[in-house]
Amino acid sequence: MSISKHAGNIRPPHIVSAEVMLRTIKELGIVPFFENAIPGYSIEEMTPLSNWFDSDEPLTHTPWDWKIFCVESGEIAYGKFLWGGKAAFATPRWYNELRRYRQSLPKYRPDEAQEKILRYIADNGSIGIKEVRHLLGVKKGQADSQMCRLMMQCRVVTGDITRVYRGEDLHYNGWQVSSFCDPVDLLELEDADYPPREAYERIRDHVRAIAPGATDAQIAKMLG
Repeated sequence: MSISKHAGNIRPPHIVSAEVMLRTIKELGIVPFFENAIPGYSIEEMTPLSNWFDSDEPLTHTPWDWKIFCVESGEIAYGKFLWGGKAAFATPRWYNELRRYRQSLPKYRPDEAQEKILRYIADNGSIGIKEVRHLLGVKKGQADSQMCRLMMQCRVVTGDITRVYRGEDLHYNGWQVSSFCDPVDLLELEDADYPPREAYERIRDHVRAIAPGATDAQIAKMLG
């Protein structure tokens, strides 16, 4: 990663702790985790290079690990729900707008396998990738793909992230395991009484206010 990577930032690199990261997400309302087609509009680009990857203490002083604090706060949604399945964060208000828009579209209706996952979550509260594999009888890559599609449908979000400690010394090298739940249960979302297209327009205008250089085409691709 070069220093020029931050040249187009909508905000200078300032995310230096989990607390600052959570505050930034709440201020922006909805934000991708990684660099994307809209310059500066990502947690990655708002993070100093020294904090994006800490070679001396892998991940524990970076957004890769701070996202656990953000999820555990219960104040934001985290999952792969922007840019066709890329990681992102959103506050309940803006996640709910995206959810209302997405679930009005035929392409975001769950198929039979995804309905099976949703029934499992309804009965058990959450599900992990191992449970998805067992439930559907598929390999990990296929289970990951199904969960990504459900996150794009705004029917599932990350409910919890657990650090994995390995070896005799129980060393943490950044490996994490996630569980997934219904966003309505996690964030107490409510149905709106206005058309789904209006929900889309609200998010579009909000993103444009954050990143004035973003085009309608870019925003449309980001929101799906």
